[in-house]
Amino acid sequence: VQLQASGGGLVQAGGSLTLSCTISRSPIGTYTMGWHRQAPGKQRELVAVISSFGSTKFADSVKGRFTISRDNAENTVTLQMNSLKVEDTAVYYCNAPSLRGREYWGQGTQVTVSS
Repeated sequence: VQLQASGGGLVQAGGSLTLSCTISRSPIGTYTMGWHRQAPGKQRELVAVISSFGSTKFADSVKGRFTISRDNAENTVTLQMNSLKVEDTAVYYCNAPSLRGREYWGQGTQVTVSS
């Protein structure tokens, strides 16, 4: 199983970015998927999760600004990030917490928000 994240980059505060995670070698339809992030000098933290039924949870810091969605047919998970803040700067990781009995992580994609 491989998780390939893409879509990071540099954006000004107030802007938007869309992160995509493509999962290969395993269907994701019955599994929870998520995004985490790690800022310099900080611990990795959960940003958003989406269950197999489509229910979502978000970190308080991103509620109302980020949305998470999934396309089971395409085996992708998307994180739409709006109204970005400087404090959203981090490496963002796609995560499958329990995919076929194992946890998987993508390679990370850098998001940098400038003031």
